[in-house]
Amino acid sequence: MRYTRLGSTGLVVSKLCLGTMTFGVQVDEATSIGILDAAHQHGIDFLDLADVYPLGGSLETVGRTEEIVGRWLKGRRSEFVIATKCGGRMGARAFQEGNSRKHIMDAVEGSLRRLGTDYIDLYQLHLYDPQTPIEETLSALEDLVRQGKVRYIGASNFLAWQLARAQGVAAANGLTRFATVQPRYNLLFREFERELLPLCEVDSIGVIPYNPLAGGMLTGKHDPASEPTPGTRFTLGTAQGRYQRRYWHGSAFEAVADIGRVAAEAGLKTATLALAWVLHNPVITAPIIGASAPEQLVETVAALEVQLGNDVLTLLEEITHHFRFGDAGL
Repeated sequence: MRYTRLGSTGLVVSKLCLGTMTFGVQVDEATSIGILDAAHQHGIDFLDLADVYPLGGSLETVGRTEEIVGRWLKGRRSEFVIATKCGGRMGARAFQEGNSRKHIMDAVEGSLRRLGTDYIDLYQLHLYDPQTPIEETLSALEDLVRQGKVRYIGASNFLAWQLARAQGVAAANGLTRFATVQPRYNLLFREFERELLPLCEVDSIGVIPYNPLAGGMLTGKHDPASEPTPGTRFTLGTAQGRYQRRYWHGSAFEAVADIGRVAAEAGLKTATLALAWVLHNPVITAPIIGASAPEQLVETVAALEVQLGNDVLTLLEEITHHFRFGDAGL
């Protein structure tokens, strides 16, 4: 495993972050524990969660992922950097979502309880909330930092202008700034190369991208002539529509086939090549890798040892350059 600083902070984390959103619906607890054990054995010490996980669940399942990880963490909390998120809907009431002071304060207590800890290393806003003044949100996060319940703060799914404005408001008011941002980023979705990633490079904001394998599309295992594969994110509860809109279309399948041929010529698995491409970008801090089985981590961890040559990079650019100019839908 390789390790890196988290943005401009002094915190050092593994170069790969384990995503846990499959825990609790897509995979059961026993499998989740197996994935966590495997990640630990590979040297991964950076875990990403959210209070609304598992992916594809409902109000009846929110919090289940944090509970699973909390049980696994018991007795070894100090060995891991824990990142979780707030802002998603956690109940039927209108105030049980968003980035208001009330919801943030309620949400952090729930996450601390489910995780069985008294602090969160990186606490992230899951989404931008246009209904709540950013000053209110940042003030609430500042209080959590001062109380010691949160060590660092971050943002997820923010556009460049939203992140820049938040950082400016924080600086002007002497509040804690976001240490990280968590965007969607992969060979099939490169929109954020235009503004968000350059902003992060200039301001030394850590980038921990999710979906580096496009929800499994970049493993090359899906057949465009068939229906979406059962048991994957493309058929998973409330998430299936979102993932099909993102990736289940002709241009994505054509690109994956071409990427697969490049990978084969380089002697690599398609997933390994796709993740190595994300890691090659110097702005990226630690991609968030997911798994539905422990053995899947072998192909992704292998990407850390891959050095992409200019010939491979040029081919990948030719195949995927048009994915820079899509929309930034989440």
